Amino acid sequence: MSEPGAQKRKGILERLDAGEVVIGDGGFVFALEKRGYVKAGPWTPEAAAEYPEAVRQLHREFLRAGSNVMQTFTFYASDDKLENRGNTQRFTGEQINEAACDLAREVADEGDALVAGGVSQTPSYLSCKSEEDVKAIFKKQIDVFVKKNVDFLIAEPFTRFVAADFNMFDYGSQPIVFVSFSFSIITIIIAVSFSPTDNKLRLQNHLHTFSPTALEPRILTRWEMQKYARDAYNAGIRYIGGCCGFEPYHIRAVSEELEPERGFLPAGSEKHGKWGTGLELHTKPWVRARARREYWEKLQPASGRPFCPSMSKPDSWGVTKGHADLMQQKEATSKEQLKVLFDKATQNV
Repeated sequence: MSEPGAQKRKGILERLDAGEVVIGDGGFVFALEKRGYVKAGPWTPEAAAEYPEAVRQLHREFLRAGSNVMQTFTFYASDDKLENRGNTQRFTGEQINEAACDLAREVADEGDALVAGGVSQTPSYLSCKSEEDVKAIFKKQIDVFVKKNVDFLIAEPFTRFVAADFNMFDYGSQPIVFVSFSFSIITIIIAVSFSPTDNKLRLQNHLHTFSPTALEPRILTRWEMQKYARDAYNAGIRYIGGCCGFEPYHIRAVSEELEPERGFLPAGSEKHGKWGTGLELHTKPWVRARARREYWEKLQPASGRPFCPSMSKPDSWGVTKGHADLMQQKEATSKEQLKVLFDKATQNV
């Protein structure tokens, strides 16, 4: 919610009840890892406190692209994840969560945007800690969201169905909660910005085999994103956002596709001709010939790599919560533990 005295803006339920299209933002951990502010592996969000200017700028890029929601950069910001497997921190979980909330609110107030607090699955759950222990981890993070007056929660990613609301922690209110899952159900609420397929197998295939540091060949084009936005809208979905791999131009594509329904274009469209019309200014005639919708709608993206397969072989690790391989620890992963994993991975090839 806005600070006292600020102009009251409509909440998420008010917007959805009015039939508005609400556009979320994108995948901060992947975007900031590519920019050098997040470490692949732990994927923890200490950059909110360590490099606030980087987080603030990415929020602004999503706002400029048309986002109505600034999600706090609190992915994996529970205390047990922040110190998992030898990960060391200069900041406490509370400091990181508070900094993330402040940055999201600052940028949201630069436009007509809401702030969503983000919570993620925890190592304590994977390690089969008690229900009380897991709730206590979540409560420490959610206490910050209550203190900072976020507008609603987004719970992601969860590999199992969860029911999440503030009543679990006796806060006396039940805001809207969006939940994103690791596999195909993710497309119900929130989009994945890697090349989709017709079934769950392909989605698992690209996430498991290429994740997290070789996903670039699978990233959706802006035109595919426009098609997704239109399909989602036609299916009755009015909150459309992004997850891992989403960059601001993906959100701009959503905003541009739904311009007729929203009644306006985002500021970022000042530098983007719809359906490639900006190419009319290009010096090469064969590029100017692409300045039309028909060209980009019919384009079949290719990797450009000789002999590049259309599919890849998933790891098929075959473990889930409670398995010894998923038990977490505070100490760094040892060389002996890694050797066991490397040997198993070789056997699965």
